Amino acid sequence: PELIDIYICRDCILKNKNVINSIYSVHSEWRKKVKLPEYVPKAINGIKCSYCVNECIIDWGRAGYCGIIYNFNGKLSTRYGGFSLTKLYYYFDPIPTNCVAAHICPASTGAGYPKYALNKSGETGYYNLAVFFFGCNLDCVFCQNIEHKYIVGPNIALGDVYSVKHLFREAMNDKVTCICFFGGDPAPNIIYSLKLSRMILESAQEKGIVKRICWETNGLENPNLLRRMAKYSFLSGGIVKIDWKAYSPRIYSALTGVDGEKAVDRVKKNIEICLYSEEWDRGFPLLVVSMLIVPHYINEEEVSGVAGYLASLNEEIPLVLLAFAPHHLMRNTRPTSRIHMMRCYEAAKQAGLKNVYIGNVWLLR
Repeated sequence: PELIDIYICRDCILKNKNVINSIYSVHSEWRKKVKLPEYVPKAINGIKCSYCVNECIIDWGRAGYCGIIYNFNGKLSTRYGGFSLTKLYYYFDPIPTNCVAAHICPASTGAGYPKYALNKSGETGYYNLAVFFFGCNLDCVFCQNIEHKYIVGPNIALGDVYSVKHLFREAMNDKVTCICFFGGDPAPNIIYSLKLSRMILESAQEKGIVKRICWETNGLENPNLLRRMAKYSFLSGGIVKIDWKAYSPRIYSALTGVDGEKAVDRVKKNIEICLYSEEWDRGFPLLVVSMLIVPHYINEEEVSGVAGYLASLNEEIPLVLLAFAPHHLMRNTRPTSRIHMMRCYEAAKQAGLKNVYIGNVWLLR
């Protein structure tokens, strides 16, 4: 098999339990360089963080695996001084935009008009407020947005800190119809984003205007928090986009640096929570699942596993397959080939899903 930057092939990962420790060392060496916790912390006398599946136990004056949640004098907070302040980058992204859920999103398709969309044919001329959070609870070796971790880690003085109130004012711009939380991942900043979402939703309902709240996440949040995320998206006409990294727990662990067994179980649970929110009654889905087709590691078997699980819940769930581009610790890996992508697409269809899409096709080789 093709060997890439972590230098251990897929077959070895699946067959040999011992190789996971070798792969974890790749993660830890890089994280040490950027001053992030090398492993998910489990301090004997620390405080447990329950915001995501990692359930870090954080020692005094230390950070969780995400680098965002800190133990300040025996209390959890963000490293920026509370849950109403955080470091992020935001911009106004013209609609239609390169959204994972663009195939079914009201902004692009007019789905849910007139309650959830301004026009039947899409909202050209309007904007998505794209909120990119710094920090992530995973350590993906293929991360496509790794630059933010350098700011969370060694260059803490870089980047801007924004309050919930500041982002609320930006979200209420008359030309903004979507607010999308991504990153990094929303999980380390989930309290911040839920506060902001509630303010936006309440104001939009009072004024009778469209403000869709969307999430792009790895789906590892505490289920109680995920329920609130799903609720705000459902009520606003937004979408929860869960990026499922791998179906096999060992592959998940190798690629992300965390406990794959716990992560896959959490993703499944949170997907089911989204389905229980009665999304189909709106006329378009609440949930969209995506997979990055990483050469060699994410093959037809991985896609078939995810697609089969989704189909067992609801064969209408949209699955978006995304092309990989070399970055971070996998810079020597070739982009996803068209042949590989089509094999994965067919595997998803054969597993029983009706709505399978291919995203960022311009990256295919």
